[in-house]
Amino acid sequence: MLCVFPHYTPAFGTFNHAYRLMKGVRAFMPPQGLLVIAAYMPQAWQVRFIDENIRKASDADFAWADAVLVSGMHVQAAQIHDIAARAHAAGKVVMLGGPSASASPEMYPDIDYLHIGEIGDATDELIARLDESVARPSAQLRLETKERLPLQDFPIPAYDLIPLKNYLMLTLQFSSGCPYLCEFCDIPNLYGRQPRLKTPAQITTELDAMRKQKGHPPVVYFVDDNFIGNRKAAKDMLPHLLAWQKQHGYPLQFACEATLNIAKQPDILKLMRECSFLGIFVGIETPEADALKAMRKSQNVAVPMMESIKTLNDYGLEVTSGIILGLDTDSDDTEVRLKDFIDISRIPMLTINLLQALPKTPLWDRLKLAGRIADDPTLESNVRFLRPYEEVVSMWRRCIAHANDPERLFARFHHQVDATYVNRLIPPARGKLNWANLSGALVLAFRVFLHIGILSDYRRPFWRAARHALRRGQIDAVLGMGFIAHHLIQFTREALRGEQNASYYSTKTRTAEPMHSPQLAAVRKSA
Repeated sequence: MLCVFPHYTPAFGTFNHAYRLMKGVRAFMPPQGLLVIAAYMPQAWQVRFIDENIRKASDADFAWADAVLVSGMHVQAAQIHDIAARAHAAGKVVMLGGPSASASPEMYPDIDYLHIGEIGDATDELIARLDESVARPSAQLRLETKERLPLQDFPIPAYDLIPLKNYLMLTLQFSSGCPYLCEFCDIPNLYGRQPRLKTPAQITTELDAMRKQKGHPPVVYFVDDNFIGNRKAAKDMLPHLLAWQKQHGYPLQFACEATLNIAKQPDILKLMRECSFLGIFVGIETPEADALKAMRKSQNVAVPMMESIKTLNDYGLEVTSGIILGLDTDSDDTEVRLKDFIDISRIPMLTINLLQALPKTPLWDRLKLAGRIADDPTLESNVRFLRPYEEVVSMWRRCIAHANDPERLFARFHHQVDATYVNRLIPPARGKLNWANLSGALVLAFRVFLHIGILSDYRRPFWRAARHALRRGQIDAVLGMGFIAHHLIQFTREALRGEQNASYYSTKTRTAEPMHSPQLAAVRKSA
């Protein structure tokens, strides 16, 4: 069995420009879902795993395989079709599962077996069919999961099949599903509103499995759709995670994603701090309360937004914010309000994307009924905005230029030193004292200081923030702000030149036409 994960399109949140600063890093995160499926295969089967973000599957790989298994999201559709074509050229049967196939099976008429839904009875049927024959079926077969495998029965992902040292961070899943019904989100339809859970013992066992590989990344990202989808479960699991950290000398640090109302859970935040959680991705989406209510995300207005951000910072959690432009509620004031929010919140990293309608979402259903879904590969979004298209795209360009202007960006990191980093737990060093961590830190330090501190045109704002952090003993913060800012600035410059898409989910076909704009000039100004 050859498991192949497709290449990702670069985005604000994939940090691809930061890889060259780090020792051996070539990809963002291990593909958790496909690794679980790989581990679920019968023990007697030989399984080979290739993440094409690290290396491309070769002709020899396809020749070795009896069957090829692929998974991916909508944004990877073109790459999925390419893998299938290469496998078919080698005469191999191809199976596709994962979120894209489950939400939109009609997108993949070229696939032999479509696995729709999560791991479960359909997976068992697929294995049985392959055990009987690896010949390509005469027509496409769709296998749909009716009975899902409980998360507590999931195998440990097949970490042994991939080089963990080549990833920026590790991944871990504790729960699946989210109780909220945000209009643009497909999670409830794909995975349900009642979060399903792994046991705390599974979590620590998976951490043990990751640590078996030398040189693994020191940060683990909980990929749960909402870390507090089940607040009680999160609160019950964290003491087990804390005990594991203490037992092993705090070898890892953690990050997660959650709704902003986590700020109302001080007991959970206290435990997260003690476990060494450093970052949290929050889908703030927009600072406009009316817009949040319109998109059914009223949980973000449950407490004052700025107060919530400060609360998270007080527990040592650096916030990363998702922002959406192109909403029906956007007005003449939206751009000003967003820029004000960026400056006042002082959140360092914001992933600002144009609205994209995903299948299996209330947004898709509403826009489809209104004839507002665009199937045009020349556009940055599949949504027909209420405001003029070029006006929305121009607003996006101005906003990312404002957010990632080097002076503003490093000023926000400067603020984080006192507002967030000093509030973090200082764990014992013994868990991290190994050659892999030390050599990785030395390589990162050298490259940050060389490429950003000496060679870049934004070295002056970098050094202002870096000196402030160093005076307070925040060496890790200097390296972190260096590689994050470097990626954000470089990606923004590419986006303003027209070389990157305006949405992580966009499938626009890029042209080679360079774009020179006042916003690009502003971001490129010498510091």
